[in-house]
Amino acid sequence: MQNLRVPDGARKRKQIVGRGSGSGRGGYSGRGRNGQNARSGGGVRLGFEGGQMPLYRRIARRGFSNADFREEYETINICDFVGRFDDGDTVTLESLKEKKVLKQGVTKVKVLGNGEIDKKLMIQVDMVSAGAKAKIEKAGGKVTGIEEGSDGK
Repeated sequence: MQNLRVPDGARKRKQIVGRGSGSGRGGYSGRGRNGQNARSGGGVRLGFEGGQMPLYRRIARRGFSNADFREEYETINICDFVGRFDDGDTVTLESLKEKKVLKQGVTKVKVLGNGEIDKKLMIQVDMVSAGAKAKIEKAGGKVTGIEEGSDGK
């Protein structure tokens, strides 16, 4: 513990401007001679092009964006079930949070088919991919509580 020290350059002093010519940042304080940026409160807003029509207004806005209505799913693979669930267990959103597979804030989950499974599990989540469903049913498990057409298509 005696030989710990701060890395070089980690403790750099703040550059104070406008404190006389001997400070290295006197005179115009690094702002140049005159002009809009030299004044207090000066400068232009983001995207301003000197009065020219800005780029964000020159480009046409077209189409529809579904971003406001998009549903975000947390994805997990069936290989995540292997060491955490026993034969005959039911896998739900709450049980996945209890076993620390998912974080507490997650509201929707989709199971993907990466990995192998050899236990009979009852899967009750929001979405399951077609490959994951086939592997779960092949192992003797069952997928329930999923809307039709929500198999990843």
